[in-house]
Amino acid sequence: MLYAYAFRLRQIRPIVVDPGLYHSSRNDIFYATQKRDLPSAYKLFTGSSSVILSRKFIEYCIIGTDNLPRTLLMYYTNMPLPHRKYFQTVVCNSPEFNRTVVNHDLHYSIWDASSKNEPLLLTMADVENMTHSGAAFGTRFPKDDPVLDHIDEEILRRSSGDPVTGGWCIGVGDDSPCSVLGDLDVIRPGPAATKLAKLLAQRLSSRNFFSQQCVWD
Repeated sequence: MLYAYAFRLRQIRPIVVDPGLYHSSRNDIFYATQKRDLPSAYKLFTGSSSVILSRKFIEYCIIGTDNLPRTLLMYYTNMPLPHRKYFQTVVCNSPEFNRTVVNHDLHYSIWDASSKNEPLLLTMADVENMTHSGAAFGTRFPKDDPVLDHIDEEILRRSSGDPVTGGWCIGVGDDSPCSVLGDLDVIRPGPAATKLAKLLAQRLSSRNFFSQQCVWD
């Protein structure tokens, strides 16, 4: 999870209205003339929209015994790009979890001088390096390129329309192993998970790991 203090007022103070919440037709969002105040009860953080969250943290967000997750959910209502801010702000303001943050977006991407502010498009030629990297996510992919289908079929072993197979799929001899569910709590790490664990171990052993965490008084 890549985080940073959300100091850009243009990302925090604007209030947007989404007509899609109350109209059957699709309409573009528009900005209200009012601006929201910055909070003093907690700090705001932002980062990547792709995150890996622990089950314990998700349960905390749902139950919200101290009401912080619910409070932040209301604060981020009608804010631009809330999916890049909500979980980061909850975890960094929770003493129980802010020391568990790994400051990395876990993305595989390729940059060069010509790409400017956007990474290069990933294609079939990048699959081998991408899978060896241990990254959980990749960005960016071209439209209609077979690379995503290849990842589903050859790496994740996921059939079209089905979830990724795992210990929760015990169907035998069926076109879809997940048609018969097993124990949803069973996790059997495969080769890709082992590579991801190695990547996380490298981040945890980094000399500046603790200095990059969002622990604040």
